[in-house]
Amino acid sequence: MSAERAGNLSAWPDGVARHVLGEVDSTNSEAQRLASHLTQPSWILARRQTAARGRRGREWVSPEGNFAASLVMRPSGAPAEAALRSFVAALALADTLETVCGPCATVALKWPNDVLLNGGKVAGILLESVGQGGSVRHLVIGIGVNLVAAPPKEVVEPGAMVPVSVLGETGIRIAPEEFLDYLAAAFARWEAQLVTYGFAPIRNAWLSRAAKLGQKITARTVTEAIEGTFETIAEDGALVLATAQGRRNVPAADIFF
Repeated sequence: MSAERAGNLSAWPDGVARHVLGEVDSTNSEAQRLASHLTQPSWILARRQTAARGRRGREWVSPEGNFAASLVMRPSGAPAEAALRSFVAALALADTLETVCGPCATVALKWPNDVLLNGGKVAGILLESVGQGGSVRHLVIGIGVNLVAAPPKEVVEPGAMVPVSVLGETGIRIAPEEFLDYLAAAFARWEAQLVTYGFAPIRNAWLSRAAKLGQKITARTVTEAIEGTFETIAEDGALVLATAQGRRNVPAADIFF
């Protein structure tokens, strides 16, 4: 890739702030604390987290050298619309990983909010929001990427994706600050698509990179395990499965292949 091309892809987006911290409990927690004082969308990057978390309160292992950042913003629209930013973030991560890793990387998107590299989990996304009366006052999009190290297999729940790192899969080492340059630029491009054209182009782009589309998967909710063929995602982002009992829309679940 030419230096000019790389520079274009990593140009910092206008109107977006950037905060780099040495250490914090979690970037999502810091974003929540700062949200009411911010006047523009802001990325918060931490070189080290002491209490990182994933979906459903799970611990997120984040050693120094890995990527840990949160974007805090004030989206317009209802909470359901704000939640579609998980797909924007996934596409931005896919673009960034493909740019950084080049042809040695195969990137896929795992519903609802994981990114796979060469078949293993390399990144996760966590959305948290605060609002009232059917509106979102602010939205925090937390992103963790295994740049240099992945958690050991024994800490992963049975049946979950094996974690991998960018360094381990490709031999490429990139600093979190540089990774953020690419990610912030990519997110801004996809966010502009969502705001201008709605969810349709985001949905189509996400499906073009979806892991196990058209194949049998299991969706585990709090109350049941649903087996079926992954058909598509609905216009609200829900997973659509073809099951023995008919078509099912699953708004939230953990997915197992």
